[in-house]
Amino acid sequence: MTGNHLNLTQVEAFARQAHATQTDKAGRPYTEHLAAVAEGVRVRGGSDGQIAAAWLHDAIEDDALSAGWLAEAALPQDVKDMVLAVTKRPGEELSAYTARILATPGALLIKEADLAHNADPACLAVLDEPTRTRLTAKYAQVRALLGLAGGESPEDRKDSANP
Repeated sequence: MTGNHLNLTQVEAFARQAHATQTDKAGRPYTEHLAAVAEGVRVRGGSDGQIAAAWLHDAIEDDALSAGWLAEAALPQDVKDMVLAVTKRPGEELSAYTARILATPGALLIKEADLAHNADPACLAVLDEPTRTRLTAKYAQVRALLGLAGGESPEDRKDSANP
């Protein structure tokens, strides 16, 4: 990200501000999830654009920022495309959602890091059993539709666009 675009520090600041009042299912600050996903993208060899998209990956879905904000934001188009690709739309079929991720360059790595954090045993352990069971099955289904292996570590799987 260069020129007149927001840098990573600015994108992080926007994301942190937008999600400042939100908490996750366990009551933790939601920004911890964003930071974990951004770091997951980084350690998997993601580009600055992918890291920026990771910071913003839930902003529209969670109504923290609007689609209009994203459209007007000083971000490269590929970053906007990745954010929109990983944004689940109301009533959307899982197959359509995952197909869009697979069709958008760079988006799969962001979703992989998101799923890895969501499915982290430490994150799941604080949830009640029915929620933990439901989410574990959901994450496995999404991973399967995306063609992601179950137990790869970040070091085992680098983004092919950023070897």
